[in-house]
Amino acid sequence: MVFAPLAGFFCFMANTILVGAQWGDEGKGKIIDVLTEKADIVVRSQGGANAGHTVRVGDKEYILHLIPSGILRETKVCLIGNGVVINPTSLVGELDGLKQKKISVKGRLFISDKAHLVMPYHSELESCAERLKGRNKIGTTLRGIGPAYGDKIARTGLRMADLVDAKRLEARLRDRVREANRLIKAFGGKSISFKSVYAEYGKAARRLKPFVANTTKMLHEALAAKKEVLFEGAQGTYLDIDQGTYPFVTSSNTTSGGACTGSGMPPNKVDHVMGVIKAYTTRVGSGPFPTEDDAIGDMLHNMGREFGATTGRPRRCGWFDAVATRQAAQVNGIDQLAVTNIDGLDKLAEIRVCTAYRLRGKIIDYVPTISNDIEQVKPIYETFPGWQVDTTKAKIWNDLPPKARKYLKAVSQSVGAKIVIASVGPARNQTIFR
Repeated sequence: MVFAPLAGFFCFMANTILVGAQWGDEGKGKIIDVLTEKADIVVRSQGGANAGHTVRVGDKEYILHLIPSGILRETKVCLIGNGVVINPTSLVGELDGLKQKKISVKGRLFISDKAHLVMPYHSELESCAERLKGRNKIGTTLRGIGPAYGDKIARTGLRMADLVDAKRLEARLRDRVREANRLIKAFGGKSISFKSVYAEYGKAARRLKPFVANTTKMLHEALAAKKEVLFEGAQGTYLDIDQGTYPFVTSSNTTSGGACTGSGMPPNKVDHVMGVIKAYTTRVGSGPFPTEDDAIGDMLHNMGREFGATTGRPRRCGWFDAVATRQAAQVNGIDQLAVTNIDGLDKLAEIRVCTAYRLRGKIIDYVPTISNDIEQVKPIYETFPGWQVDTTKAKIWNDLPPKARKYLKAVSQSVGAKIVIASVGPARNQTIFR
């Protein structure tokens, strides 16, 4: 793909943070892959293997959970920052998958020695907690992400620096397994074997040790050398532990500020924040979803769309929520938008956009704090005529049907940020730049 003729494209590169402006699954993997044509370094700064980015290159599809999507371009350097929580065996599996597809990561992938580890007891504790919550469960991926972040905050977690030091790993792991098993036993779960975990993680450590580095130092050296850095966000704004629909959120800061704390990037070095949104809205798992519409979900699922890259679960689907997305733009400082899955609306005769909420008789233009209140809001919609034309072959903005352009213009205005990328399919060449 050649970007040189695309007027304005380079204006949003330099140091750019890319975030999901909805509930995750916005198509960030594809957008990151496209943007890495120009970036020098791609950084993942939060989350764990509960995230999944799907990238299609030619007739091959890649699903990445921990490794930044930039790894698919052979000259790009990728960093997994200190804010990420890592299951070493999952990461080794991901490396093996790339190797099978002839993707070399040698000299291009580096893992922060400060990144915390996800251990088997974290997954067991999370399963116990979800089971005990019954109908009030959060709907996590059960990969141990939350308990791993919990240990980090409690200052009892293990880090990559511990993993690659066999003696320190043995001593610290023995204590942690003993403590975790007390809780697991109290919750009625299955105890974890120190011996088997130590053997499994020791094997993973030997495989991962060449990649472990002081990535904060590497990042600042890159900034000093005027390299262009792209931050690959995971999940979405409304899964942020502080700004999301609490408690139905993930355990990390998925907003743009998290990119700085999760990597060591100073805020004054950020040039742009790009928000990725779908032309409609989706959500996975439990929690409030004001614009959810079963008919849209059935249509998209019947098209073979909207199944989770990580879990395979069907996503909940609904109309575009301009209220929530506008607030996400404010929280993140979004100045550029990438709109994906436009082609998912191609068959509809009528399309709706939520422009405000009605809560207990009062019209509001913000997302309430309490999840029960968000459950009770009634969306106020503006209706747009559908274009009912196949958009997947569009190459430039004016190739899109006039009704599609009108719809996207309304989305842009309602959010308060300019659309610079429009995606009409999963492939790299199904990307329109403005």
